[in-house]
Amino acid sequence: MNKAVSDSAAERGHKLILSSRVEGTSVYSKNGDAIGHIDDLSIERTSGKVVYAIMSFGGFLGIGEKFHPIPWSLLDFDPERGGYAVPLDKAELKDAPHYGREELVALGGPSHEDYSQLIYGYYGAYGPLPPYL
Repeated sequence: MNKAVSDSAAERGHKLILSSRVEGTSVYSKNGDAIGHIDDLSIERTSGKVVYAIMSFGGFLGIGEKFHPIPWSLLDFDPERGGYAVPLDKAELKDAPHYGREELVALGGPSHEDYSQLIYGYYGAYGPLPPYL
């Protein structure tokens, strides 16, 4: 990607953003503490809607890293921080559904309803979620 184009003042005012610009963006807690970063996005194949932001949390140098699929509707972009804010903190994320990198492949597969019920069941306490099953 051409950095001169991606960092231009004109692009900052766009309503659309490339997924490559979302990946790696910091995620902050409700208190403003950095808690992880967006590692990937889970996009519904036919509608094109982003269903989950896959947040990387914990670990050191990739060892012990956990991936949390957070419903996209819970993320709010904070232009002052240049990252996304979520309505929970590190302690609440420790109990959230999380997976290893190899497990993420199953997230949208044949058992996606089981994953969705678990994920949406947990995050439903943090705000209204659009249904996705």
